[in-house]
Amino acid sequence: MKPVRKVVIPVAGHGTRVLPATKSTPKELLPLVDRPLIDYVVNEAFEAGIEHVVLVTGRGKGAIEDYFDHAFELEAGLEAKKKTAILESVQNVIPKAGALSYTRQQAPLGLGHAVWCARDIVGDEPFAVSLPDVVIAGAGDGKPACLAQMIGEYEKTGGNIIAVEEVDRQETDKYGVVAPKGERQGRLFEMSGMVEKPAPADAPSNLAITGRYILQPEIFKLLETTPRGAGGEIQLTDAMDALMKDQHFYAYEYEGESHDCGDKLGWMKANVALGLKRPEFAEPLRDFLKNAV
Repeated sequence: MKPVRKVVIPVAGHGTRVLPATKSTPKELLPLVDRPLIDYVVNEAFEAGIEHVVLVTGRGKGAIEDYFDHAFELEAGLEAKKKTAILESVQNVIPKAGALSYTRQQAPLGLGHAVWCARDIVGDEPFAVSLPDVVIAGAGDGKPACLAQMIGEYEKTGGNIIAVEEVDRQETDKYGVVAPKGERQGRLFEMSGMVEKPAPADAPSNLAITGRYILQPEIFKLLETTPRGAGGEIQLTDAMDALMKDQHFYAYEYEGESHDCGDKLGWMKANVALGLKRPEFAEPLRDFLKNAV
């Protein structure tokens, strides 16, 4: 069983749910406390032992590449002013040389197409997919983050793994929901299928698909021939459904808390939630919120 060494992060989307903020700024660079969204997702990958991050970009996303590179004038200015702590925080976001690759998604054809664009970089090995607008806070108490948890489970089972979390059963029509295969036992269980936004009465479970996946490379050939589905886009879920006929698929209910930063309210909630976890901000932010409400 080959290890999971690479992660694909699609960053070509326009961020229409948070316009006009994303008219000139990539959605992935929206600030979450004091770092952009993409920083959290890339850090989660490296902390999980991922060796290579593949960012699938689009037009107008060059600022993402700049973020993960040296800013020589800025760094020189900070060094001259002896602002050492700030300088270190700026330099710490830069990964080692060769740890990031960029490829262009030349048309907005959906998540499945974005993943397919990374096929030649990933090659014939299992890989992870992380959605950049879903930031998953760690479980705390020194426990590993979501992707690290998933890789740990993958090393025991192989196959394909999809991260899931419990949602209110009355809200299943907002999510993709997994169908357990037989009786569910523990946090990892085999799946029999996925249902996109089912009505509460028809939902096979209340476990919603979150933006983390571990997939086998055979998904690429399926994506190559998958017809356009919902919204006229090539859907990753359609290819996963096809692959499920030949390979094991597992759902994993990770420990942690997800924040959907792809819409305005979710992004605002995430700033509050993560700000309260930061020792230097927690007390004054809590006092502000008490007074505000």
